[in-house]
Formats: sequence, structure tokens, C-alpha cells
Amino acid sequence: MKLLISIVQDADVNFLMDALTESGYRVTKLSTTGGFLKKGNTTLLIGVEEEKLDEVLSIIEANCKKRNTTTTIINPSAESSLLTNTVPVDISVGGATIFILDVDQYIRL
Repeated sequence: MKLLISIVQDADVNFLMDALTESGYRVTKLSTTGGFLKKGNTTLLIGVEEEKLDEVLSIIEANCKKRNTTTTIINPSAESSLLTNTVPVDISVGGATIFILDVDQYIRL
């Protein structure tokens, strides 16, 4: 058995959870916050048998697409006021970050 820790953007999480539960997978949802953009994201805990791992990864990939957005960052080298001190930057957001862990024992009471 494997435990997937999947970190996805809040914009993708409802579609992903619907797709996973419709396919018969159980999901635990944890609200989390990203460090870089300080935006909301969600961490999903998904237990899956090893032979179903590829199916779950395909569901995640189908529902968590990358997209481009623009954000601003503070230019630390500028000497002017904070309002003119920001620089727009194009970044890629979305997708998923997935950690796959081996599970020694699974108990369901």
C-alpha cells in the first residue's frame, strides 16, 4: 500500500476530489498555505493499493493543470517608494506536488 501526499491549488481541489471519490478512492483533505505565493492550497492524503497507483496519478494529472499567471514581487534594489518598487513577474501555477510513501501497516476501525 502507498500513501500519496498531494499538494494542489485550491482552484483544482474540488474537481480532483470529485474525480477521486467517483472512482472509489477515499481522500482526506487538509487546508494548507503555500510558502512562495502565500496562496491557499490543499494537501490531500490518499491511501491506495500499489496496483492502483498509476490510475490515481492519472486522475491527479487530469484535474490539476498548470497555468500561467502574473504576480508582483518587491524589487529590493529600488530606492523609490514601495508603490513603484514592485516588479510584475509571470509564473506557472497549478499542477500538483506529490509525495509517495510506503505504508507498513494500514488499520481501519
